[in-house]
Amino acid sequence: MSNPNWSTYENIIKAMVKPALGCTEPIAAAYAAALAREMLSAPPTNINVYVSYNLYKNAMGVFVPGTGQMGLAIAASAGAFGGDPTKGLEVLANIDDASVAQAQALIDAGKVNVFRKAVDEFIYCLVEMTDGTDNVAVELKGGHTQISQKTRNGQVIFNQTIDGNQSTGNICDGVDISFQQIYDYATQADFEQLAFILQACQLNLALALEGLAHSYGLAVGKTMSHHIQAGLLSEDFANKILMYTASASDARMGGASLPAMSNFGSGNQGITATIPVILTAEHYQASQEQLARALIISHLGAIYIKSHYPPLSAFCGNTVTGAATAAAMMYLAGGTYQQSCFAAQNVLSDCSGMVCDGAKSTCAMKVKTATSAAINGFLMALQSKEAHHLGIVADDLESSIRNVGKLVSQGMRSTDYTIIDIMSA
Repeated sequence: MSNPNWSTYENIIKAMVKPALGCTEPIAAAYAAALAREMLSAPPTNINVYVSYNLYKNAMGVFVPGTGQMGLAIAASAGAFGGDPTKGLEVLANIDDASVAQAQALIDAGKVNVFRKAVDEFIYCLVEMTDGTDNVAVELKGGHTQISQKTRNGQVIFNQTIDGNQSTGNICDGVDISFQQIYDYATQADFEQLAFILQACQLNLALALEGLAHSYGLAVGKTMSHHIQAGLLSEDFANKILMYTASASDARMGGASLPAMSNFGSGNQGITATIPVILTAEHYQASQEQLARALIISHLGAIYIKSHYPPLSAFCGNTVTGAATAAAMMYLAGGTYQQSCFAAQNVLSDCSGMVCDGAKSTCAMKVKTATSAAINGFLMALQSKEAHHLGIVADDLESSIRNVGKLVSQGMRSTDYTIIDIMSA
């Protein structure tokens, strides 16, 4: 079967589900800095970084891969000394110790400065850089690698107008799409058209195994593993999913030099959309084709729900990712479309409202919370139990999705500013 919208859906997934090394907010600064360095004939002697408040929030407490350090200063400086901009969100994939030492030396000399900037865009970064002779600047906005302007010695050498339709948050604007259409695409399109999504399995499982093998951050997943071995927990269906998903987030937020397959600019949300689906497929002995179809439901479903509100906000996006994941799990269990909607509704009624207070090691705990809600929502849907017409959850999934979008876009604006205020104190 075929549908004229399906190629658009495929393009949306490929634009929003990408390998990313490290948290995408500091990596955006590293990417801009790497591009700026290309315009200089010598290493930089001074770097200034200006970012939106939301990007600032999500970069304060997360490790930058290959550096052992946190924050925007090391991200930008490392990007300038060792970044490869041709790799996009994997810009720091080849960074070495010598480059990190140079980057840190410039920071220690007080020559790398980070500033918050009041702008309309939620994703915004401007990197200004000089080598003592030439002055360059690279500006990105609307997306983590979406460059709007480059200048050299005051002369614009690249410029593109970034309108609302080019923003990450507007990826579904003007597209004929709904959760029903996503489900139809995932379950009816030719497998060959969907198989590309299976790459997410390899990347995100590798992160989970890394997190279980080493102690990153709070070691949320590894702690579960310890208690399973001690007999305090059992390695059942639910706990195995929670352990693997949290471990992947531990590794990602702890600076592991492995990429995640991200979703909507978030590695953690890519992990939440992937690992529970893989392990559910394993439990039900699903084929690779069934797994791919389920991953389309979880990844594109999450993108669709998140397109109803700003890409960076006070709302932890793992909540709605968990909703799409629960729907995908229901598909793998042989459930109906209606039961998949039940599963998603259950998750939205469970942990909607969990705040985002920046990217950091405790994100693994929030990933675990959203995944737990996904498992519970799925198990309830197996019994055809659905939360509906309760609070922000409406009688149908589409209305609930719009309600969540309104909650985040209108209701949580002041919450966002308050969180940033608290974190910056």
